Amino acid sequence: MVRAAAELLLDGGRDALSTRAVSAAAGVQAPTLYRTFGDKDGLLDAVATYGFQSYLCEKHHLGETEDPVGDLRRGWDLHVEFGLSQPAFYMLMYGEPRVREARREADAMLRGIVERIAEAGRLRVPVERAAQLVHATGMGVILSLIASPPEDRDLDLITAAREHVIATITTDSKDDTSDIPSRAIALKAALEKDPGDALTPAEHTMLAEWLDRLAR
Repeated sequence: MVRAAAELLLDGGRDALSTRAVSAAAGVQAPTLYRTFGDKDGLLDAVATYGFQSYLCEKHHLGETEDPVGDLRRGWDLHVEFGLSQPAFYMLMYGEPRVREARREADAMLRGIVERIAEAGRLRVPVERAAQLVHATGMGVILSLIASPPEDRDLDLITAAREHVIATITTDSKDDTSDIPSRAIALKAALEKDPGDALTPAEHTMLAEWLDRLAR
């Protein structure tokens, strides 16, 4: 059923995914769909996950290096490549208000890379804002290119946008962390990774608030 729905999505876009069309393509009755997926959103979640499986697998295979900023670049390039090569699945994941489960996993992986940049002392802005900037910029570039005919696409935007957002959120090297905001961000990231037992939970909360203020 999921494969049948995925083929309909690739052939006709999101509008082709009616329960009647999916049931007919899969050779099942509509009640079978509802018993299996609960409702149409459940079916779309399954289709989105199916489409994102190869992408998420490749993301995991990228692994980690000693250069988290370089890892962010590689992750960006993979994300853009997937979006342009699989626009129907990408629109299902990112073109709708509903946040699907496979997207949550992808977002968590992005945040993980940004946290590693913070731990390395190379993040200029708080982790959450940095992750949002990378996500919003990348998604904007992909959706803009998808909306343009292939022959009119300016692919230089991909690298230009990537380098702009990286320059905005990171320092050139760990030696640039003499400023208080970068140090505050790095300390908060380290404490979130390993809070230890020197502070009480209330003290951790207060310290996190102070570090957020310093980061801003």
